[in-house]
Amino acid sequence: MISVGKKSVSIKQGNITAESTDAIVNPANSKLQHGGGAARAIAVKGGPEIQKQSNDIIKRIGSVPVGKAVITDAGNLLCKFVIHTVGPQWGEGNEQEKLRKAMISVLTLAELYNLKSVSIPAISSGIFGFPKTDCAKILLETAYWFLQQDGVGLEHIVMCNFDDETYQIFLREEKRLSEELGL
Repeated sequence: MISVGKKSVSIKQGNITAESTDAIVNPANSKLQHGGGAARAIAVKGGPEIQKQSNDIIKRIGSVPVGKAVITDAGNLLCKFVIHTVGPQWGEGNEQEKLRKAMISVLTLAELYNLKSVSIPAISSGIFGFPKTDCAKILLETAYWFLQQDGVGLEHIVMCNFDDETYQIFLREEKRLSEELGL
């Protein structure tokens, strides 16, 4: 665990749909059609309300740009909200900065909703092909940076990944970052 005063970033292996943090993050596509991977699991377990609210958002705004995030209710999930963010597809250009922006969008939205905790998977590292080690590095560094900002009420960020490979990569990157920062 990385501590920032009384705030923290932790790594967890588990099913993001079972998280009881205030919000979970859905690594979504720009049309918010939750048809595969974590997005599908979230939509199935959360029930039809998540897709309905996602469709309503798309009717209003057309699409969610890469690096941006929107929020819906959580339906039948244990959390209160689902934050949907569109990460970059590997090979589209400037992927690292786009992933950093997606993470900042997620955390800013959590902050705007006065949330205290959020669970986040390895955004873009599945079907979007973002290298898992780079993903872990960017997400952890951005989380640490965000929690250090003045006036942030968000208290706990959980990096929650289902598969052991991704979980182990996040643990290694957490150790590297802790050593680098002297924590």
